[in-house]
Amino acid sequence: MTARKGSFAKSSKPVPARTLPTPRGVESKKPSAVGGSRVSGATSLPELEPLRYVRALIREIPDFPQPGILFRDITPLLADPKAFHIVLDAIAHRFVGERVDAVVGVESRGFIFGGALAARLNASFVPVRKPGKLPYRTEKVSYSLEYGEAELEMHRDSLREGASVLVVDDLLATGGTAAAAGELVHRQGAFVLAYAFVIELSFLNGRERLLPTPAVSIVRFD
Repeated sequence: MTARKGSFAKSSKPVPARTLPTPRGVESKKPSAVGGSRVSGATSLPELEPLRYVRALIREIPDFPQPGILFRDITPLLADPKAFHIVLDAIAHRFVGERVDAVVGVESRGFIFGGALAARLNASFVPVRKPGKLPYRTEKVSYSLEYGEAELEMHRDSLREGASVLVVDDLLATGGTAAAAGELVHRQGAFVLAYAFVIELSFLNGRERLLPTPAVSIVRFD
């Protein structure tokens, strides 16, 4: 399918992320992480250091959405303003000084973090949705995920050619969903600067599927 050039205007330089004081009780603990070098010039980003405060708010739900799946529930994290700010600032800080024209958020929890990050980075926000949710002409991509098949769509005029894009979602598992979102970005002539996630299930090796594009994750479960 032939991609069409986007039409939104290039955004201005990103504004510095707001820095919050470290909350009492935050400690380092392997294997999750925050911090490290910026994206420029890197093919993959190093593991981040853990934030126990954020990690403790991620609830484990067994056998959801189907038997054998251990679901990582971020709703307690979202209910805690301090933890939500910590996650957003930790990601946004990595891209201060980088050119981010647009933040692509993947349905549905990627919208929660993607919209807020776009505001912090002074970038456009572009939703990637399940089929039938977007009203205008779309590009569609099919992909496999850890428990089935799925499709994603993006409006054809969402990105201008050459735009620098940050793809955001709540979870990196096998990498199929993120890679599909990246494919939609590429079809419009834009490029993925990096992928960003709140949680990474590193034992599923999803990061390898996204190479050579770097990926940022805040909490990792090995």
